[in-house]
Amino acid sequence: MKKCMYAGLILVMFLGNNAKATDFSAGMNLGYYSGVGLHFYLSALNFTRDIPLTARLGVGHSRLNPGNAAAARKIFINDATNGTPQKDGGITYFQFDLIFPLRKKGFGSRLYLGPRFSHYRGNFKFIGGNEFFDITSDQWGVGAGLESSFSISSRVEFVLGGGVEYFLTSQLTGHDTAYSPDGEHINSRNDYTYNDADEAINQPGLEFRVMLGLQYRL
Repeated sequence: MKKCMYAGLILVMFLGNNAKATDFSAGMNLGYYSGVGLHFYLSALNFTRDIPLTARLGVGHSRLNPGNAAAARKIFINDATNGTPQKDGGITYFQFDLIFPLRKKGFGSRLYLGPRFSHYRGNFKFIGGNEFFDITSDQWGVGAGLESSFSISSRVEFVLGGGVEYFLTSQLTGHDTAYSPDGEHINSRNDYTYNDADEAINQPGLEFRVMLGLQYRL
């Protein structure tokens, strides 16, 4: 959350003296992003004087399959197999985009590109086996895509878009065990490696996004 606040402050400072000439909009998207997700954002339209650029700051959450419960237990906890497995997971992400217009007539078409930060959390339970644990990771990434907007009224637009995003590998932590891409593990079990942990856990890697929603000009 602190990262999102800092990013918002940087955006406000970046707009600077040109804020009076800048239009703002807010929006909400629903769709697929590692799983079913909901995304909220605030945009500053045409914030530059010479180039028609839009800056957008967003936050979202997607629910997803966190990974293989049995493998996660073996790699992070122990070799026990008792209990009925239950699992739940999700990612909370922050993103900043620069948006470049490609077409204005008929419907608005544009390209977006920017950095990402994601927090993954997978919760695993073995009911009857007395084993409950979370596995988490924090990752930086970058994303790009295309979107189009269709006017509903003078202030409201329907937005449809999709893209691809890539996240860097990051330390996976669960219980008192952690696996790092550089091999500096903490309390690793048996001969398991980071690749074993990453294969068992569905933290973000190469992800596809398909979203639709509404945008309101403030």
